[in-house]
Amino acid sequence: MKIIGKFLLVYGIVSLTALLCSEITGNSASHSVTTNHWSQTRRDSAHLLDDPNQVIHTAIVAVFAAKTYGWRGRFAVHTWLVFKRAGDDHYTRYEVVGWGPDAVIRRNYAIADGYWFGARPHLLVEYRGATAEAMIGQLNAAVNSYPYPHTYRAWPGPNSNTFIAHIAREVPQLSLNMPANAIGKDYRPLRDPIGRPPSGSGFQFSLLGVLGVNIGRQEGLEMNLLGVDLGINFFPLQLRLPFMGNIPTQRQL
Repeated sequence: MKIIGKFLLVYGIVSLTALLCSEITGNSASHSVTTNHWSQTRRDSAHLLDDPNQVIHTAIVAVFAAKTYGWRGRFAVHTWLVFKRAGDDHYTRYEVVGWGPDAVIRRNYAIADGYWFGARPHLLVEYRGATAEAMIGQLNAAVNSYPYPHTYRAWPGPNSNTFIAHIAREVPQLSLNMPANAIGKDYRPLRDPIGRPPSGSGFQFSLLGVLGVNIGRQEGLEMNLLGVDLGINFFPLQLRLPFMGNIPTQRQL
């Protein structure tokens, strides 16, 4: 019991320190929390993707993350998938949102690389050419096989990060290293607590995304307590911190 108590104490201290540091440095979920009404926030392009007409013969696959809107942005990010086939003059964007129609999966709900209600997105992965083209059919199949198309819970999931984690498991070629503050990425139903982590390679044990562990090349060793993830990755060397994400950030090209 003393060991468990010490572990929880250290976990709590590190988590609170990360929250304090994120507030001081302005890195909370990558950006400061907006005070604007949602209808007045930026939704325009962040110009992280090429004009599709300029790369019309190139297939592209990308995954983005941006802080969630309002006070939740202190704790978590929202993630989404973007792709285009060679020959397409437009991008296709898929994500999950918790408002609107009964079906939570949205197609082209927003600009492919747009600000997410004021928060500037950043790339988690990007692939081009034949590698990207080979993934797109599998990505479409993964979108269609998402097991919670009519269910959304901000915490502990399923939510937008559960959706992207599902896609990454189904298409491990993405080698997706989801941020530690992508709350919901570790959601698993009680009937299926063991499987692969979001990267699609390694081991995961998770009880509803509130208690568990990830072990994998992308995740390293990561603990999850009440949806607050804490860990370390060695390839590349990263701290995986609650409220701040992966430090330093690194994306796969």
